[in-house]
Amino acid sequence: MNLRKKQRGVSAEVHTSAMNDIMFFLLLFFLIASTVTNPNVVKLLLPKSSSGKSVSKKTVNVSISKDLQYTVDKKVVALADLPNILAGYKKLTSELTIVLYVDKTVAIQDVVSVMDISQKLNIKLVLATEPK
Repeated sequence: MNLRKKQRGVSAEVHTSAMNDIMFFLLLFFLIASTVTNPNVVKLLLPKSSSGKSVSKKTVNVSISKDLQYTVDKKVVALADLPNILAGYKKLTSELTIVLYVDKTVAIQDVVSVMDISQKLNIKLVLATEPK
């Protein structure tokens, strides 16, 4: 009596080496693509800072470009309209923080004018910087 199995034909195997290569290239592509995308539409040269950043969850992005163009959440606004727009955001939430993105070539007086507006409205303001 022979209890051994008789091998008939070829055994079924799945070779995953080609699939591993494809998955590696897809992972590499998405990693590179995620570093290229930039959430900020306005191109600014931010000043450098060695400390970390601390931002609350309810923020409004305000940026000042080198040609003194003010934007609030990617919408261009005039400096005269800025207090009314920020007051509208203040009505929506009680704990609001302004993240101020300013080009490093902008005069400090323009930064102080936005700081004055946030102080009058009793809104916290954080100046955005690039890490060193």
